[in-house]
Amino acid sequence: MFKYFIIIYLMVVLPFTINAEENVGQDMIRNDSINMEQVIRIADIEVYPEYLSDFLKAAKEIAATSIREEAGVVCLFPCQEKGDSTRFRIVEIYASQAAYQHHIQTSHFLLYKQKTLKMVRTLKLNDVTPLNVEDMTILFKRVKGIK
Repeated sequence: MFKYFIIIYLMVVLPFTINAEENVGQDMIRNDSINMEQVIRIADIEVYPEYLSDFLKAAKEIAATSIREEAGVVCLFPCQEKGDSTRFRIVEIYASQAAYQHHIQTSHFLLYKQKTLKMVRTLKLNDVTPLNVEDMTILFKRVKGIK
């Protein structure tokens, strides 16, 4: 389990450290590899403080439901910034562009968007490309093997 958190740390926390001046579980990994057809995104979200607890609940719900119900959702991992509790990063990995398009049309995603629209101060979707696909494949296989 520790290795899983190291992977997520490198994907989520490290960019916060690098961009500090800018204002901007096991069951979450479905595939054992990354391929270039996958959609990989890191969503930067800032919420209004008065909606913090509501957003936390909504973020947990959308992640759990998407992982449970959508085979094309490889990873949906919301994280809260330690230094600013109103800032979040969500690591999103979809099996393909079609899987992403399906995800954003599901009833649970549309409900999430409707509920959180007034809560979100800023939203930036950052599509990313892994620098070393082979290493990501190895990491995902390790995570899959952890019980």
